[in-house]
Order: sequence, then structure tokens, then C-alpha cells
Amino acid sequence: MSDSLADKTSLFLSKLGATTKSLVKTALAGGRSKVKNRHPAGRLIIMGNGPSLRKNLDENLGLLRHCDTVAVNFAANAPDFNEIKPKYYVLADPHFFKSENDPNVQLLIRNIIASTWHMTLFIPKNCTIWPSLEKHPYISVEFFNFNGIEGFECFENIAFDMKWGMPRPRNVLIPSIMIGIWMGYKEIYLIGADHTWTRTLSVDETNHVVSVQPHFYKENEHEKSRITSTYNNIRMHDILESFSVAFKSYHTIQRYASLRGIKIFNSTPESFIDAFERRPLLSSH
Repeated sequence: MSDSLADKTSLFLSKLGATTKSLVKTALAGGRSKVKNRHPAGRLIIMGNGPSLRKNLDENLGLLRHCDTVAVNFAANAPDFNEIKPKYYVLADPHFFKSENDPNVQLLIRNIIASTWHMTLFIPKNCTIWPSLEKHPYISVEFFNFNGIEGFECFENIAFDMKWGMPRPRNVLIPSIMIGIWMGYKEIYLIGADHTWTRTLSVDETNHVVSVQPHFYKENEHEKSRITSTYNNIRMHDILESFSVAFKSYHTIQRYASLRGIKIFNSTPESFIDAFERRPLLSSH
């Protein structure tokens, strides 16, 4: 067998295996995402929590107030949350639903519950919502399938169309973009999506990997301690593989979005994401 044929055979078998695995996961996940298609006319701005978001909040607050925006993770713990009043909020990490004794999670819950504007909260379908949300006058909850899909492109396209899952969701930005697509937005802008993690990656003298992932807000000591504990047993190749999966997922999203006539623009200065067209936020009026 020639090297070329061997490579093609290996790629086919790899895609076949990934497709089969994704089909099994889809069956076990039991259903599709419940995200509603809102047929929106405007654009969607997804606010990652990277350090560059601080500049957007200082310079583009008026714009963000008048656009459809998505906030993620601990954004509600920052004072800016009540200034922007995001239309959507995405939580993906199970930590938010299994660690209510975490004071930062408790604060997050209180701040989201205190919202006095209409907002949709998206959470993974296998998570249980906080009881205080069940009859909230302003917050509605929609569930998404947090299922990683890989395989033949035709299978991926069908799976994404059917909302069975998404490209491997190694961070909250990946489901946020897919939710934006499922809601029907044709233009999606990313801000605060720095992803410059490798700049702060190091190994200390005890061979522990140190990964500093700064945000637009300042973490308190409890959150710093939790993050340090989380990375305590993670090895360098594990974290680099995780980064690789995330960046690959963005290229899968871009391929799928382009196929469906959806534009995704990265409006984050100096972002490490190389999948989406760069466009400054203010030039997108």
C-alpha cells in the first residue's frame, strides 16, 4: 500500500471512529438542544471574559447596551453586569451547578437572580437549575446539549443542524457561538476572546503547571485558590492538548457557519483565535 493510500485509509478510519463515537454519545445524551430559533434581525455580540473586555466596557458601553449581548461564566459578579443588562447568559461548567458552597458561585447565583430585565439563561441539559429560577419573573431558562460532535463533515453538519451537539466544547465560548447560530443570528461578533493563555503558561520548581488566565475583572483569593487546585494534577501535555481542541473547534464552527451563510467576526485585539475574520467592533455598524 502506498503512503498516500495508507494516509487516506487512516484518515477514513479515524473519521469513521469519531462519527461512531459521536453517534453513541448522541444516543446516550437523549435528545437535542432546546434553544429556540428567534429569527433575529440584528447582530449578536458575545462577551468573553478576557482582559481586553475591560477596554470594550470603558469605550463601547453605549453600543453594548443597545445590542443583543451574551455574558458568560462569572461575568455577573462584575459591576458592569447591571450596566450592560445582557439579553443572554451562558453557563457551561458543571461547577456552577454542583458547587453552591463556593462563595463565588453563591454570589453569581444572587446576582443573576437579582436581574430586573428579561434575560435567557442557557445551561447544559443534564444540569439542574437553581430552585429560585423556577418562577423568576424576568429569567427564562433554555437547555442545550453539551455533547461534543466529531466525524465526517456531512455528519457534523447534520448533527449541528439538529442541535444534537457542537464541536468539542472545551470552553464556554464554543457553546455560546453555537447557541448564537441556533438562535438564528447571521452576524456574530466576539469580544473579550483573548485566548492568550500560552503567554502565561509556566512550570514551577515542583513541576506543577501554572496557568494564569486573566479576566477583565479581578479574581478574589478564593477563586485563585480554586483555579490553582484545579490545575494541581494537570500535566503540560494535557493542558496543551486542551488548548488545541478549543482552537480546532473554532475552525469547525467557522466551516459550518460559512456553509450556512453566517458571519462570525473576531473583534478582540491581539486574540490568538485564528479561525474567524478580524473586524473592529465599531466598524461593524
